[in-house]
This record gives sequence, C-alpha cells and structure tokens, in this order.
Amino acid sequence: MLSDPILVIAPCRYHDGIGHWVGQIKYQAQFAVIEVLVEALVLRLIYLERLGLVELPQVLIPVPLHRNRLQQRGFNQAWIIAKALSKRLNIPIVDDKLIRLRDTEPQAGLSGNLRRKNLQSAFKLGADFNWQRVALIDDVVTTGTTVNEIAKLFQRTHIQVQAWCLARAEAPGVK
Repeated sequence: MLSDPILVIAPCRYHDGIGHWVGQIKYQAQFAVIEVLVEALVLRLIYLERLGLVELPQVLIPVPLHRNRLQQRGFNQAWIIAKALSKRLNIPIVDDKLIRLRDTEPQAGLSGNLRRKNLQSAFKLGADFNWQRVALIDDVVTTGTTVNEIAKLFQRTHIQVQAWCLARAEAPGVK
C-alpha cells in the first residue's frame, strides 16, 4: 500500500494527438520529437514550481527496462527522456540503483488487475540510495501501475516520489 499518492506530471494527454508521437519514440526509435515534448514538460514543471505546487527532485530515475527488452529494443526511451530533462534542468540521472528484476509482459493491452500482477516484485532498489526526492521518468503513464509499484520501494524508506512523463493516458475503457 502506498503511503502517499504519486504526483504525476505531464504536459499533455496521450489521446489528444500526442499518442502517435510517443508511439513513434517507443516503437520506431524516432527521437526527433523528444526535445519538443521535453520542453513542454519543463515549462509545466517550472510553472508548477513557481506556484509552489512541486519541489524539483535531487535526481531523475528513468523507469528501467529488463536487459532482455533493452537488448531487443536497443534503447530505453525513459532514459533518453531523462537525459534530455537532465540537460535542460541540470538534475543528475541515477540509472544504476533501480533494477528491473523480471522480464515482464508489455503492459499495453492488459487490464488493471493483470498490470498489477505482471509488475509485482518486478523491481528492486539498491540499499545505498542516498537521495530524499526523486522523479521517476517514463514516456507515458496510463493506469499508474508501473510508477506505483516502483514508488512503493522508495516510500518504504521515506523517499518522496514524483512521476514525470511526456503524456498521461486514460486507462483502457475510460473516457
């Protein structure tokens, strides 16, 4: 059980035309649009920070892929997004403390219950994690299952977690 709800920050909605571009990044290795989408996210973050609604994290944590998926795809889109954010916001990336233990099925097309079961115990956080505020970076957040599963690991040690993504999507069947 999560002690705090996870704040998810995205500059746009997946189903408002951005989904095509996120799919191009993830499945076609078309990275040209990343800079524009990251800039939109940065502008949103700066605005929310100025309003006092968010505090920027100490580090960026890209959602890791299992080594098999990384080898198959050839890249981790969350890491590429995190790199662009890191450069723009001058926040370091930490990509060796959160490990994906299991090669899970892709989440796309799974129901909420199957998503949760699919990701149960899929991640591990290194014992020597020394930051108090982190942002999990992913391309899209749909049901929140991935970020919630990871957030549990951080929250057990009282680490504040936000999720930053390029787009927020409604769960399948939700309008």
